[in-house]
Amino acid sequence: MSPSPRIPSVVIAGVSSGVGKTTLMLGLIEALRRRGLTVQPFKVGPDFIDPAFHGLASHRPAVNLDGWMCGRDAVLDAVGRYAADADVALVEGMMGCFDGRDGGSDEGSTAQIAKWLGAPVVLVVDAGALVRSAGAIVLGFERFDPELRVEGVVFNRVGGARHLEWLRQAVMGVCRARVLGALSHEPALALPERHLGLVTAAEGGYTPALAEALAASVEGELDLDALLRFATSAVERSDRPPDSAVASRPVRVGVARDRAFQFYYAENLDLLRGAGAELVFWSPMDDVTLPEVDGLFLGGGYPEIHAERLSANAAMRQAVRKFAEAGRPVYAECGGLMYLAESLQDAQGATWPMAGLLPARTRWVRGQLHIGYREIVTSASSLLGPAGTRARGHEFHASELEPPPASVERVYRIDDGRISDGRTADLAGGPGRAEGYMVGRALMSYVHLHWASCPGIATRFVEACRA
Repeated sequence: MSPSPRIPSVVIAGVSSGVGKTTLMLGLIEALRRRGLTVQPFKVGPDFIDPAFHGLASHRPAVNLDGWMCGRDAVLDAVGRYAADADVALVEGMMGCFDGRDGGSDEGSTAQIAKWLGAPVVLVVDAGALVRSAGAIVLGFERFDPELRVEGVVFNRVGGARHLEWLRQAVMGVCRARVLGALSHEPALALPERHLGLVTAAEGGYTPALAEALAASVEGELDLDALLRFATSAVERSDRPPDSAVASRPVRVGVARDRAFQFYYAENLDLLRGAGAELVFWSPMDDVTLPEVDGLFLGGGYPEIHAERLSANAAMRQAVRKFAEAGRPVYAECGGLMYLAESLQDAQGATWPMAGLLPARTRWVRGQLHIGYREIVTSASSLLGPAGTRARGHEFHASELEPPPASVERVYRIDDGRISDGRTADLAGGPGRAEGYMVGRALMSYVHLHWASCPGIATRFVEACRA
């Protein structure tokens, strides 16, 4: 395929969570790459795990597209930039196609992104317990929102050739979409799972054998030529690279990245690069000294699984704490907050000392999950910007932090969707809960912020590091 002015795109949407979207997405990336095509992957929603797998399969950074956190202009801009040199863009949806922030609109949903892009949808249907009813499901998705272009259907967990033929009969003549094929019920195609999602790519959850099996399954069972023919979008290729640096003197930002810390939005890192930062990756688990950097960024991940290893590396825990106590900028989200706390209690009840910068303990709570979109407004000047800085993100964790002492400043007011009238404009003045713990120049929170919702954050953080 030769590059066209507009980016050929396809959105992989599901009837619900767990129908096999990620399996199909990875198989498509692998199969199309084997045809010599450059594939740019995207993921709808605030997800860190799937994009990491996309990146391994595509050999490119996978990018999140979130309508609620980032807005239409930022979403279209991201697709235009990151897919500028790609032959095709593949977008994996989240949950069910129409599931988003609430039940009354398509805000934050896969459907919203598909319509903004002007891209066709391939609907993934788990047919493990379906035959003719599959036609009713596909027809319902076509008619629920006539502005959405459901062009193709892929059935997952199909029991064989006869089952697939019956599924074709259920769709043909009733639905507009064409059946592109099916994925058989093969354990070899399954991705390993754990609490909060899949076993991460950094932990070896994506092997060469799995990649080969996915590519072979998709190439052998799906009509890829038909998929490529209807791949379209309204998005034009951008001539602006994702990480164009603009600052004069490079600032070195140490980004924690290993098996315990790996949840970062690709755009956040590129915004740092664009603001003039040189990113230096380091491991709280394995390194014994900090690199020579001007600031630290500790993202999310699974510190509760690797708490013993993190705690055993006392030299690094002490180095991070001394770095922060020296007044140097440190920004920590979710897993990073847990690492900077006094201690972490794991799923087995064992308590492990952590960096001890935040005078409070965290613990993993079985059966508890904090999840949802969040909007924050700062009540004081911080690494993010002046008081009144507003940004959007999400929480997704099974741990909890005991209340820090009152002496620890809280600089966030957070709307977690529980304010009865939906107000957010006056968050800085009171509604919402207090969070965003600041100790010196270290800012810690459970909220994963998407900086495209407030691009000035990256510039502010780099300026703080330079100062």
